[in-house]
Amino acid sequence: MTCLSGANAILQSMINNGVDTIFGLPGGQLDHFFDAIYHEKDRIKLIGARHEQGAAYMAFGYARSTGKVGTYTVVPGPGVLNSTAALCTAYATDTPVLCLTGQIPSQSIGKGYGELHELPDQLATMKSLTKYAECINHPSQAPEVVNEAFKALKSGRPRPVSLEMPMDIMAMQSDVALQSAYKNTPLTPDLDRVKAAAKLLANAKRPMIIVGGGAIHAAAEVQTIAELLEAPVVSFRSGRGIVSDRHYLGQTYPAGHKLWAEADVVLGIGTRLQLQQQFWGVDDALKIIRIDIDPVEINRINVPEVGIVGDSKTSLKELISEIETKNIKRASRQDELMGLKQNIISKIQKIQPQMAYLDVIRQELPDDGIFCDEITQVGFTSWYGFPTYSPRSLITCGYQGTLGYGYATALGVKVAHPDKAVISVTGDGGFLFTATELSTAVQYGISLVTIIFNNNKFGNVQRQQKEWFGGRIITSDLHNPDFVQFSESFGAAAYRTNNPEDLRKLIQKALKNNGPTIIEVEITEDMASPWEFILTPPVRGLK
Repeated sequence: MTCLSGANAILQSMINNGVDTIFGLPGGQLDHFFDAIYHEKDRIKLIGARHEQGAAYMAFGYARSTGKVGTYTVVPGPGVLNSTAALCTAYATDTPVLCLTGQIPSQSIGKGYGELHELPDQLATMKSLTKYAECINHPSQAPEVVNEAFKALKSGRPRPVSLEMPMDIMAMQSDVALQSAYKNTPLTPDLDRVKAAAKLLANAKRPMIIVGGGAIHAAAEVQTIAELLEAPVVSFRSGRGIVSDRHYLGQTYPAGHKLWAEADVVLGIGTRLQLQQQFWGVDDALKIIRIDIDPVEINRINVPEVGIVGDSKTSLKELISEIETKNIKRASRQDELMGLKQNIISKIQKIQPQMAYLDVIRQELPDDGIFCDEITQVGFTSWYGFPTYSPRSLITCGYQGTLGYGYATALGVKVAHPDKAVISVTGDGGFLFTATELSTAVQYGISLVTIIFNNNKFGNVQRQQKEWFGGRIITSDLHNPDFVQFSESFGAAAYRTNNPEDLRKLIQKALKNNGPTIIEVEITEDMASPWEFILTPPVRGLK
């Protein structure tokens, strides 16, 4: 037993579970927790954000780019509500984010007194947004509850969790029995299902693999099974880089649309398969095998021929072993698939000016660098137009489509990877959601390079207004600050250009800067619609 305050009991339990970085904002109900962090400055890096949304997105970026738990702390009530867009994004992308929030005094919870930052039922609100949420009502409960939170974060499908503690309990001193870190055991698959899947795959004539975020930690196994089967590996957002785009088997989403039409067996690994099954179509000639940690996900849209519930890495190892004993001999598909890759690349080059800028960024970003997108025309195009060479090197917000998430998220990515080049792209609309985190970037010396594509509009909204509503434009034209002067006023380096080759020189300069850099790219022409390569028509099950 150790005598600890409630705040210290939480912090020590987090440290025991591997937390080394916390993003957050101080405030009344968190005073004791921030004081506890002060005394652990050698073990905890604290990044103070300027808005709760920024702190939560930074934790999201930290987690998304590392696979480790990203942790943030904010006051209750409006503070935690300000952070919930990031929690929704973490939930959508199966990202392990831990929210620690304070709470009003314990004797006031549920009474409706009108305490500062009081919500009618904060815990119920957080339970609706997370995989696990709990209130810690005594310091002695902290180790067990924190470990339960880490169990939720690390076992099964990783999704965000939330913990809260009343401010008086944070101050309370008590004997506390600290616990060892939670240890996760990978879920092993049913071997009969593995054998059934292996039989289908081993005899497939045109096998194909679709990967999502649930396969990131199994990249080596994915490539091994792909090479055994001569099966192209297709990904959309979260799975990009699991097989490098330099490998002939690594194919982007538009290529996958072509391949889906001819595939006889598809192996989906850690992916919803939502776009493929709902939009590309299915029929009796297509046999689908799914590997997923979540049994509910496997049957969500269609019931597959074989569904394997288990950790993707463990399941693939078993599947590879079975396939090796049954596999038919196949000719290399390298020429065919390289031809398809080049054909797709030539077609997407018409998406201009986005591709001209993305080509420059890819050429200047080191192979191990990280690219962070945003809900913007360049970001959409990057999902299929930006070559990706390793997992977790293209950061997106998944299906949530959280406009404005990008800049703060990219700051969290850079905090997690101080020795890697990180480039963030954003539009003028999305950037201003968390632009004040420039102050955080300067204060903590976060050397992120951010490129703002400024066309003075919400580009996608305005395109829809023109195409769907007869050109009736409303609130999609924007008034912006001078982004260079705005950035310089915070103390950041800032530049402006209007063409790809000048951008190349500015990226080279920015990557050498010590501290954040903003590059504004003025866009005066209409950007081509990126959607023809994303919203693709059915190719199976047509009558």
